[in-house]
Formats: sequence, C-alpha cells, structure tokens
Amino acid sequence: MVFSNYKDLNNFSNIIEIEQEIFLLTKNLFDFRMKRSMNQTVKPHLFLHTKRRLAQLKFKKSILLKSQKSEN
Repeated sequence: MVFSNYKDLNNFSNIIEIEQEIFLLTKNLFDFRMKRSMNQTVKPHLFLHTKRRLAQLKFKKSILLKSQKSEN
C-alpha cells in the first residue's frame, strides 16, 4: 500500500470537510487500538497510513485557517 500524497488533499477546500475526515480517521485509529488490545488481527501498516493522513489533514486545516485570517 502506498502512502497518500499531500497533493491529494487539494479536493478539500472547506474546513468542515477536513474536520469530518479528521473525525473519521481518529475513530478508525481508536478502532485499530481497540482491536489490537483485544488481540484481534490488525494490519500494522494501517496505523502508519492513518496517522500520516491525519497529520496531512491537520496541516491542511491550519493552512486554510491562516489564509482565512489573512483575508479578514
């Protein structure tokens, strides 16, 4: 599985969409951790991919917030 690129986030132009995606990813991370604690099978690379995507979304959100503040 290949890491997602930051360029793929260009379709997110709205902060609300980004926050929804962040919520879903944090929920997925929680589910992965619950499965791991219950000794269920979880693919370890999914942790890395989810955390990376989460960090990219948070960075994109901060850039959008800064651009909105500078416009005002």
